[in-house]
Amino acid sequence: MTTSNRPAAEPDRSNVIHFPAAARQAEEEPPTVVDGEVVEEDGPPTSVDTAETDGSTWLDRVRSQQRQPILPGYLKSVQDARDAAKWAGKHYAHKVGFHAVRVPLYGLRLAYRAPLGVLRAAAATGRFVSDAEGRPARSGTATADNAELYLKLSQQRDRRVAMRLVGLIVAAILAMVLVLVLPHVLPGWALAAIGVAGVGVLGKLGTPKDQPVIGSRAVLDAKVQKLSSDAVVRALSVLGIGGINQALAKNPNAIGFAAPITRDGPGWRADVDLPPGVTVTEVMERRAKLASALGRPLGCVWPDGNAEVHPGRLVLWVGDQDMSKARQPAWPLRKPGSTVDLFKAQPFGTDQRGRWVDVTLMFVSVVIGAVPRMGKTFTLRELLLIAGMDPRTELHAYDLKGTGDLSPLAPICHRYRAGDDSDDMEYAIADLRKLRDELRRRAKVIRELPHDLCPENKVTPDLASKRSLGLHPIVIGVDECQVWFEHPEHGGEFEDICTDLVKRGPALGMIIILATQRPDAKSIPTGISANAVLRFCLKVGGHTENDMVLGTSAHKNGIRATTLSFRDKGIGYLVGDGEEARIVRGVYIDGPDAKRLAQRARAARIAAGRLTGYAAGLDLEPDDAAESSTLLADVLAAMGDADKAWSVSIVDRLAELRPAEYGPWAELPTSTAKATQLAAALKPYGIATKQVWGTDPTTGKGANKMGVQREWIAAAITERDRQKERG
Repeated sequence: MTTSNRPAAEPDRSNVIHFPAAARQAEEEPPTVVDGEVVEEDGPPTSVDTAETDGSTWLDRVRSQQRQPILPGYLKSVQDARDAAKWAGKHYAHKVGFHAVRVPLYGLRLAYRAPLGVLRAAAATGRFVSDAEGRPARSGTATADNAELYLKLSQQRDRRVAMRLVGLIVAAILAMVLVLVLPHVLPGWALAAIGVAGVGVLGKLGTPKDQPVIGSRAVLDAKVQKLSSDAVVRALSVLGIGGINQALAKNPNAIGFAAPITRDGPGWRADVDLPPGVTVTEVMERRAKLASALGRPLGCVWPDGNAEVHPGRLVLWVGDQDMSKARQPAWPLRKPGSTVDLFKAQPFGTDQRGRWVDVTLMFVSVVIGAVPRMGKTFTLRELLLIAGMDPRTELHAYDLKGTGDLSPLAPICHRYRAGDDSDDMEYAIADLRKLRDELRRRAKVIRELPHDLCPENKVTPDLASKRSLGLHPIVIGVDECQVWFEHPEHGGEFEDICTDLVKRGPALGMIIILATQRPDAKSIPTGISANAVLRFCLKVGGHTENDMVLGTSAHKNGIRATTLSFRDKGIGYLVGDGEEARIVRGVYIDGPDAKRLAQRARAARIAAGRLTGYAAGLDLEPDDAAESSTLLADVLAAMGDADKAWSVSIVDRLAELRPAEYGPWAELPTSTAKATQLAAALKPYGIATKQVWGTDPTTGKGANKMGVQREWIAAAITERDRQKERG
């Protein structure tokens, strides 16, 4: 007997010999020597599985069930219902208009086919009156030599024909009477309508079945085959995953479905339980093969996981259309009157199902990466537009590619440059130095604020709205940021300041957005990429670039922008806003559309008195701001977009702009004192305040008061610049 190789804790009982009592064995047969293993049995074997499948109660099982929404998605809000009704109205209005313009063609077809309809109607009437439908039965009885039955059928036919003939004669007489009487009773338009209807009926009768009157359709339905469990199992079985193939070979039902396959937005959703040991990541690696097996375009097939259940729960969504070609819902921020609060989530793009995905830009730093021509710059421009729609935000936009892609944002930018020439680099590094000083100033302000005003030691919406504190959001957007970090002279300083902004800036209301088409360690230094919270990666070429943007081990964990195709423009993985990485399609905003949105944001800034820097017509070099006197620049900033302003109003706004420097001016007891103070400060520049017409914002009444005109300040700045060049 062969001994078992199993552990002692689980002896092999497949070949156990039970020895009888010694006395009885001696009586029956001689003793036998057996080689084997002694197994001690304490009792009958006990099953480790209990009768109950789980220990949960009925209430536990009910609580774990997911409730489906009572109302469909388009009825969850008044706005969604309005949008759905608007879309449906446009849809059916299009169908009505499409056929309305073709009515003359339909009429000609019906008129052309009406004679044939007359013949068909006459033939049908003749068959009805002559009882043609009974002819086969009568012929059958005649050939079967059944005279009695034949006579009965013939008599029945004669009676039926006589009745139908009488009815036909009566109908013909009534028709003749109507033809003679109706022209004297009904108006002409009614007779014409009856005639048209008659021709239409006869034309329809004369229409062949294979030649319909309406030969073209106003809309074409996208015929998409329903996703079935057989199709999913068949597709998974050809992916070349060993765990799936082995499991299916042993059990055809090894792949389970946690829920019925249902419609989910513009596509089908299947919740699949993969065989034990197979993970969703293995399926996601073979997305292209999966799409081929399902017979669908790559942009329609989106495998995803549900880690909350287990690593083998596959959520397969198959869309009706390629995600890059599907019609995207209208961007909510395009609607006139829409406002942005940068502290709240704003719509950034849509997922595979067409649902909006929101992002919150405050308190994060952002990295965008992609190979060329995949939508990286458009994504940066969209994020900067979102930020610019909050009038409090101070924008610093740098287009280092130099093509002017960010130029539509110039009317709302505090600082703006396009290009990578030496003067552009000097401009940028000077601006960053000022931003580093601003970072330190903000840290001091927040540190000295009372705890009840700033409980978490970071900028809040209320603090950002107080101009006296100067804690408004500052957003820096840089396209092709590798130009900064690889600069031979200032590269190290660019890296140091940007790393500081990424690490400390978010809590202080300073946000930096870096975009590059070469996501490597040189283009995005590790000190920056490791601390960036929000990451958006469009198509990249390899796993190294993928992980530089999305984070270490992202590719290993199945977050793979390498699987995106070159047709997936504007589509990428979004990480950092939510627990899971999500596929998001950004909003396509072309140049003219961006200009319109920027002009709307500019109007909001003017109304709020927040137009500064480049947008206010004052594009001074940041080094110039380090002069002992910044009065002229500050006066222009305080005037905003106005052509003229009262001195007292300028002083009040100067105090909000720089409270440490101009705060004492605003504390002067009278308006005359304030105006006198400003006049004395402007006198060295050759500017004299004079009477200007304006409107009191409190009373709404117009009056003449001491003030300045914008052109006086601009002329003084020009003259100062000329003197600097000469000297």
